[in-house]
Amino acid sequence: MSNQLSIVHPELQKIAKRLPHFNLSRRNLWFLRFLDKVLWRRKTPNDVSIQSLYAPRQDDPSQIRLRVYRPKAMSASAPALLWLHGGGFVVGKPEQCDPYCIQYVRELGLVIFAVDYRHAPEYPFPSALNDSYTALEWVKSNAAPLGVDANRIAIGGESAGGGLAAALVQLACDRKEIKPIFQLLVYPMLDDRTSIRTDLIDHGTLTWTQESNRFGWESYLGKECGAEDVPPYSVPARLVDLSALPPAWIGVGTLDLFHDEDIAYAQRLKDCGVACELHIVRGAFHGFDMTVPHSKVVQDFRKSQVAALRKYLLD
Repeated sequence: MSNQLSIVHPELQKIAKRLPHFNLSRRNLWFLRFLDKVLWRRKTPNDVSIQSLYAPRQDDPSQIRLRVYRPKAMSASAPALLWLHGGGFVVGKPEQCDPYCIQYVRELGLVIFAVDYRHAPEYPFPSALNDSYTALEWVKSNAAPLGVDANRIAIGGESAGGGLAAALVQLACDRKEIKPIFQLLVYPMLDDRTSIRTDLIDHGTLTWTQESNRFGWESYLGKECGAEDVPPYSVPARLVDLSALPPAWIGVGTLDLFHDEDIAYAQRLKDCGVACELHIVRGAFHGFDMTVPHSKVVQDFRKSQVAALRKYLLD
Protein backbone atom coordinates (compact mmCIF):
# COMPACT_ATOMS: atom_id res chain seq x y z
CA MET A 1 0.00 0.00 0.00
CA SER A 2 2.80 2.45 0.86
CA ASN A 3 4.38 2.03 -2.56
CA GLN A 4 1.04 2.72 -4.21
CA LEU A 5 0.39 5.83 -2.14
CA SER A 6 3.62 7.37 -3.41
CA ILE A 7 2.22 7.41 -6.95
CA VAL A 8 -1.33 8.44 -6.06
CA HIS A 9 -2.34 11.92 -7.27
CA PRO A 10 -1.49 14.48 -4.55
CA GLU A 11 -5.12 15.56 -4.17
CA LEU A 12 -6.15 11.94 -3.60
CA GLN A 13 -3.45 10.78 -1.22
CA LYS A 14 -5.19 11.78 2.00
CA ILE A 15 -8.38 9.87 1.18
CA ALA A 16 -6.39 6.96 -0.26
CA LYS A 17 -4.82 6.34 3.15
CA ARG A 18 -8.28 5.80 4.64
CA LEU A 19 -9.76 3.58 1.94
CA PRO A 20 -10.72 0.14 3.28
CA HIS A 21 -9.17 -2.85 1.56
CA PHE A 22 -11.58 -5.66 0.78
CA ASN A 23 -12.40 -8.20 -1.89
CA LEU A 24 -16.00 -8.53 -2.97
CA SER A 25 -17.26 -12.09 -2.72
CA ARG A 26 -20.39 -14.13 -2.20
CA ARG A 27 -19.62 -14.10 1.54
CA ASN A 28 -19.84 -10.30 1.94
CA LEU A 29 -22.22 -9.46 -0.90
CA TRP A 30 -25.10 -9.20 1.57
CA PHE A 31 -23.29 -6.46 3.48
CA LEU A 32 -22.63 -4.35 0.37
CA ARG A 33 -26.29 -4.68 -0.57
CA PHE A 34 -27.28 -3.63 2.94
CA LEU A 35 -25.12 -0.52 2.56
CA ASP A 36 -26.91 0.23 -0.72
CA LYS A 37 -30.13 0.52 1.25
CA VAL A 38 -28.82 2.98 3.83
CA LEU A 39 -26.02 5.02 2.23
CA TRP A 40 -27.64 6.77 -0.69
CA ARG A 41 -30.21 8.97 1.01
CA ARG A 42 -29.60 12.51 -0.17
CA LYS A 43 -31.64 15.67 -0.05
CA THR A 44 -33.15 16.63 -3.40
CA PRO A 45 -31.71 19.95 -4.64
CA ASN A 46 -34.04 22.87 -5.22
CA ASP A 47 -33.19 23.27 -8.89
CA VAL A 48 -33.42 19.63 -10.01
CA SER A 49 -36.52 17.45 -10.05
CA ILE A 50 -35.93 13.80 -9.15
CA GLN A 51 -38.66 11.18 -9.41
CA SER A 52 -39.11 7.45 -9.98
CA LEU A 53 -40.85 6.21 -13.09
CA TYR A 54 -41.46 2.58 -14.05
CA ALA A 55 -41.16 0.67 -17.32
CA PRO A 56 -42.63 -2.81 -17.83
CA ARG A 57 -40.16 -5.67 -18.27
CA GLN A 58 -40.53 -7.96 -21.26
CA ASP A 59 -39.45 -11.17 -19.51
CA ASP A 60 -40.83 -10.62 -16.01
CA PRO A 61 -44.09 -9.35 -14.47
CA SER A 62 -42.20 -6.78 -12.38
CA GLN A 63 -41.25 -3.29 -13.55
CA ILE A 64 -37.94 -1.51 -14.06
CA ARG A 65 -37.46 1.53 -11.86
CA LEU A 66 -35.96 4.58 -13.53
CA ARG A 67 -34.62 7.41 -11.38
CA VAL A 68 -35.36 10.46 -13.51
CA TYR A 69 -33.50 13.76 -13.16
CA ARG A 70 -34.62 16.90 -14.93
CA PRO A 71 -34.23 20.66 -14.50
CA LYS A 72 -37.23 22.25 -12.82
CA ALA A 73 -37.14 25.00 -15.42
CA MET A 74 -36.96 22.94 -18.60
CA SER A 75 -37.57 23.76 -22.23
CA ALA A 76 -39.39 21.24 -24.41
CA SER A 77 -37.58 18.40 -26.16
CA ALA A 78 -34.43 18.26 -24.08
CA PRO A 79 -31.70 15.73 -24.88
CA ALA A 80 -31.79 12.51 -22.87
CA LEU A 81 -29.07 10.45 -21.21
CA LEU A 82 -29.73 6.87 -20.18
CA TRP A 83 -27.41 6.22 -17.23
CA LEU A 84 -26.22 2.89 -15.79
CA HIS A 85 -24.71 2.69 -12.30
CA GLY A 86 -21.62 0.77 -11.26
CA GLY A 87 -21.22 -2.04 -8.75
CA GLY A 88 -19.47 -4.91 -10.49
CA PHE A 89 -22.80 -6.18 -11.92
CA VAL A 90 -23.72 -7.42 -8.43
CA VAL A 91 -24.49 -4.33 -6.31
CA GLY A 92 -25.39 -0.67 -6.71
CA LYS A 93 -28.35 1.67 -7.09
CA PRO A 94 -29.10 4.67 -9.31
CA GLU A 95 -29.01 6.90 -6.21
CA GLN A 96 -25.24 6.47 -5.92
CA CYS A 97 -24.90 8.43 -9.16
CA ASP A 98 -26.77 11.51 -7.91
CA PRO A 99 -23.60 13.68 -8.00
CA TYR A 100 -23.00 12.83 -11.66
CA CYS A 101 -26.58 13.21 -12.76
CA ILE A 102 -27.34 16.40 -10.84
CA GLN A 103 -24.25 18.09 -12.27
CA TYR A 104 -25.14 17.05 -15.84
CA VAL A 105 -28.69 18.34 -15.42
CA ARG A 106 -27.56 21.65 -13.92
CA GLU A 107 -24.94 22.39 -16.53
CA LEU A 108 -26.60 20.98 -19.64
CA GLY A 109 -30.36 20.86 -19.09
CA LEU A 110 -30.54 17.15 -19.90
CA VAL A 111 -33.16 14.68 -18.77
CA ILE A 112 -31.44 11.65 -17.27
CA PHE A 113 -32.93 8.20 -16.80
CA ALA A 114 -30.87 6.09 -14.39
CA VAL A 115 -31.82 2.42 -14.65
CA ASP A 116 -32.27 0.22 -11.59
CA TYR A 117 -31.31 -2.97 -13.44
CA ARG A 118 -31.23 -6.47 -11.97
CA HIS A 119 -28.01 -7.82 -10.45
CA ALA A 120 -26.03 -11.01 -10.77
CA PRO A 121 -25.54 -13.69 -9.59
CA GLU A 122 -29.29 -14.07 -9.02
CA TYR A 123 -29.91 -12.50 -12.44
CA PRO A 124 -26.92 -13.24 -14.70
CA PHE A 125 -26.45 -12.03 -18.27
CA PRO A 126 -28.54 -10.99 -20.14
CA SER A 127 -30.87 -9.71 -17.39
CA ALA A 128 -29.12 -6.36 -16.81
CA LEU A 129 -28.71 -5.78 -20.55
CA ASN A 130 -32.34 -6.67 -21.23
CA ASP A 131 -33.46 -4.24 -18.52
CA SER A 132 -31.27 -1.52 -20.00
CA TYR A 133 -32.51 -2.06 -23.54
CA THR A 134 -36.13 -2.15 -22.36
CA ALA A 135 -35.57 1.14 -20.54
CA LEU A 136 -34.01 2.63 -23.66
CA GLU A 137 -37.01 1.51 -25.74
CA TRP A 138 -39.39 2.94 -23.17
CA VAL A 139 -37.66 6.33 -23.18
CA LYS A 140 -37.68 6.42 -26.99
CA SER A 141 -41.35 5.36 -27.22
CA ASN A 142 -42.45 7.90 -24.60
CA ALA A 143 -40.15 10.71 -25.66
CA ALA A 144 -42.88 13.28 -26.28
CA PRO A 145 -44.72 12.97 -22.94
CA LEU A 146 -41.36 12.72 -21.16
CA GLY A 147 -40.26 16.00 -22.75
CA VAL A 148 -37.19 14.60 -24.49
CA ASP A 149 -35.94 14.62 -28.05
CA ALA A 150 -36.04 11.05 -29.38
CA ASN A 151 -33.25 11.89 -31.82
CA ARG A 152 -30.85 13.07 -29.10
CA ILE A 153 -30.40 10.11 -26.76
CA ALA A 154 -27.01 9.25 -25.31
CA ILE A 155 -26.00 6.27 -23.19
CA GLY A 156 -23.53 6.40 -20.31
CA GLY A 157 -22.42 4.81 -17.09
CA GLU A 158 -19.58 4.28 -14.66
CA SER A 159 -17.56 1.15 -13.86
CA ALA A 160 -19.73 -1.93 -14.48
CA GLY A 161 -22.42 0.49 -15.63
CA GLY A 162 -19.93 1.88 -18.14
CA GLY A 163 -19.34 -1.62 -19.45
CA LEU A 164 -23.08 -2.24 -19.57
CA ALA A 165 -23.50 1.07 -21.42
CA ALA A 166 -20.91 0.00 -24.00
CA ALA A 167 -22.72 -3.32 -24.48
CA LEU A 168 -26.08 -1.55 -24.77
CA VAL A 169 -24.71 0.75 -27.46
CA GLN A 170 -23.44 -2.27 -29.38
CA LEU A 171 -26.82 -4.01 -29.10
CA ALA A 172 -28.81 -0.92 -30.08
CA CYS A 173 -26.61 -0.27 -33.12
CA ASP A 174 -27.01 -3.85 -34.31
CA ARG A 175 -30.79 -3.90 -33.84
CA LYS A 176 -31.14 -0.52 -35.59
CA GLU A 177 -34.36 0.28 -33.70
CA ILE A 178 -32.80 3.08 -31.67
CA LYS A 179 -29.73 5.07 -32.61
CA PRO A 180 -27.82 6.47 -29.63
CA ILE A 181 -25.76 9.46 -30.72
CA PHE A 182 -23.06 9.32 -28.05
CA GLN A 183 -21.60 7.05 -25.34
CA LEU A 184 -20.06 8.32 -22.10
CA LEU A 185 -17.97 5.59 -20.46
CA VAL A 186 -16.52 6.45 -17.05
CA TYR A 187 -13.75 3.97 -16.14
CA PRO A 188 -15.84 1.22 -17.77
CA MET A 189 -15.60 -2.49 -16.93
CA LEU A 190 -15.17 -3.84 -20.45
CA ASP A 191 -13.12 -7.03 -20.50
CA ASP A 192 -13.41 -10.16 -18.36
CA ARG A 193 -9.93 -11.23 -19.46
CA THR A 194 -8.38 -8.56 -17.24
CA SER A 195 -9.33 -10.82 -14.33
CA ILE A 196 -6.97 -13.57 -15.44
CA ARG A 197 -3.93 -11.39 -16.17
CA THR A 198 -1.07 -12.47 -13.91
CA ASP A 199 0.81 -9.17 -14.26
CA LEU A 200 -1.90 -7.18 -12.46
CA ILE A 201 -1.96 -8.98 -9.12
CA ASP A 202 -0.87 -5.88 -7.16
CA HIS A 203 -2.52 -3.32 -9.40
CA GLY A 204 -5.69 -1.41 -8.58
CA THR A 205 -5.92 -2.73 -5.03
CA LEU A 206 -6.80 0.66 -3.55
CA THR A 207 -10.43 -0.01 -4.41
CA TRP A 208 -11.45 -2.53 -7.08
CA THR A 209 -9.23 -5.62 -6.95
CA GLN A 210 -8.52 -8.55 -9.23
CA GLU A 211 -10.47 -10.84 -6.90
CA SER A 212 -13.48 -8.52 -6.84
CA ASN A 213 -13.30 -8.15 -10.61
CA ARG A 214 -13.26 -11.91 -11.10
CA PHE A 215 -16.22 -12.35 -8.78
CA GLY A 216 -18.20 -9.67 -10.62
CA TRP A 217 -17.54 -11.06 -14.07
CA GLU A 218 -18.10 -14.70 -13.14
CA SER A 219 -21.35 -13.80 -11.37
CA TYR A 220 -22.50 -11.95 -14.49
CA LEU A 221 -21.31 -14.48 -17.08
CA GLY A 222 -22.09 -17.61 -15.09
CA LYS A 223 -18.72 -19.08 -16.07
CA GLU A 224 -15.02 -18.59 -15.51
CA CYS A 225 -13.37 -15.46 -16.87
CA GLY A 226 -11.50 -15.81 -20.14
CA ALA A 227 -13.74 -18.48 -21.64
CA GLU A 228 -13.83 -18.44 -25.44
CA ASP A 229 -17.59 -18.92 -25.79
CA VAL A 230 -19.00 -15.82 -24.09
CA PRO A 231 -22.41 -14.72 -25.43
CA PRO A 232 -22.59 -11.73 -27.80
CA TYR A 233 -22.88 -8.36 -25.98
CA SER A 234 -21.85 -9.85 -22.62
CA VAL A 235 -18.25 -8.57 -22.82
CA PRO A 236 -17.99 -5.32 -24.82
CA ALA A 237 -14.23 -5.69 -25.47
CA ARG A 238 -14.84 -8.97 -27.31
CA LEU A 239 -16.69 -7.31 -30.21
CA VAL A 240 -14.38 -7.29 -33.23
CA ASP A 241 -15.87 -4.57 -35.44
CA LEU A 242 -16.67 -1.31 -33.65
CA SER A 243 -17.13 0.82 -36.76
CA ALA A 244 -20.92 1.18 -36.44
CA LEU A 245 -20.78 2.70 -32.97
CA PRO A 246 -21.40 6.38 -32.10
CA PRO A 247 -18.70 8.76 -30.78
CA ALA A 248 -17.39 8.05 -27.30
CA TRP A 249 -15.74 9.61 -24.28
CA ILE A 250 -13.72 7.26 -22.07
CA GLY A 251 -12.10 8.35 -18.80
CA VAL A 252 -9.87 6.30 -16.50
CA GLY A 253 -7.06 6.72 -13.96
CA THR A 254 -3.58 5.28 -14.31
CA LEU A 255 -4.02 3.30 -11.06
CA ASP A 256 -7.36 1.85 -12.11
CA LEU A 257 -7.53 -1.89 -12.73
CA PHE A 258 -9.42 -1.05 -15.94
CA HIS A 259 -6.74 1.32 -17.25
CA ASP A 260 -5.32 -0.99 -19.93
CA GLU A 261 -8.63 -2.40 -21.16
CA ASP A 262 -10.15 1.10 -21.40
CA ILE A 263 -7.22 2.48 -23.38
CA ALA A 264 -7.31 -0.56 -25.66
CA TYR A 265 -11.05 -0.09 -26.32
CA ALA A 266 -10.58 3.61 -27.02
CA GLN A 267 -7.80 2.85 -29.49
CA ARG A 268 -9.88 0.19 -31.22
CA LEU A 269 -12.74 2.66 -31.59
CA LYS A 270 -10.35 5.13 -33.20
CA ASP A 271 -8.89 2.44 -35.44
CA CYS A 272 -12.45 1.67 -36.60
CA GLY A 273 -13.03 5.32 -37.49
CA VAL A 274 -15.12 6.20 -34.42
CA ALA A 275 -14.39 9.51 -32.72
CA CYS A 276 -13.27 8.83 -29.16
CA GLU A 277 -11.92 11.22 -26.56
CA LEU A 278 -9.72 9.49 -24.01
CA HIS A 279 -9.23 11.27 -20.68
CA ILE A 280 -6.50 9.71 -18.51
CA VAL A 281 -5.98 10.92 -14.93
CA ARG A 282 -2.48 10.27 -13.62
CA GLY A 283 -2.39 8.82 -10.13
CA ALA A 284 -6.14 8.19 -9.95
CA PHE A 285 -7.61 4.92 -8.68
CA HIS A 286 -10.96 3.32 -9.49
CA GLY A 287 -13.88 5.45 -8.30
CA PHE A 288 -11.61 8.34 -7.27
CA ASP A 289 -14.18 10.92 -8.32
CA MET A 290 -16.62 9.69 -5.66
CA THR A 291 -14.13 10.28 -2.84
CA VAL A 292 -13.16 13.96 -3.00
CA PRO A 293 -15.77 15.49 -5.33
CA HIS A 294 -14.72 19.12 -4.82
CA SER A 295 -11.03 18.61 -5.61
CA LYS A 296 -9.61 20.08 -8.81
CA VAL A 297 -8.65 16.69 -10.21
CA VAL A 298 -12.23 15.46 -9.87
CA GLN A 299 -13.77 18.67 -11.18
CA ASP A 300 -11.49 18.58 -14.22
CA PHE A 301 -12.58 14.98 -14.82
CA ARG A 302 -16.25 15.95 -14.61
CA LYS A 303 -15.77 19.07 -16.76
CA SER A 304 -14.35 16.91 -19.53
CA GLN A 305 -17.48 14.75 -19.42
CA VAL A 306 -19.77 17.78 -19.46
CA ALA A 307 -17.89 19.24 -22.43
CA ALA A 308 -18.26 15.97 -24.36
CA LEU A 309 -21.98 15.74 -23.62
CA ARG A 310 -22.42 19.36 -24.69
CA LYS A 311 -20.57 18.73 -27.94
CA TYR A 312 -22.65 15.76 -29.02
CA LEU A 313 -26.05 16.55 -27.50
CA LEU A 314 -26.32 20.34 -27.62
CA ASP A 315 -23.97 21.85 -30.22
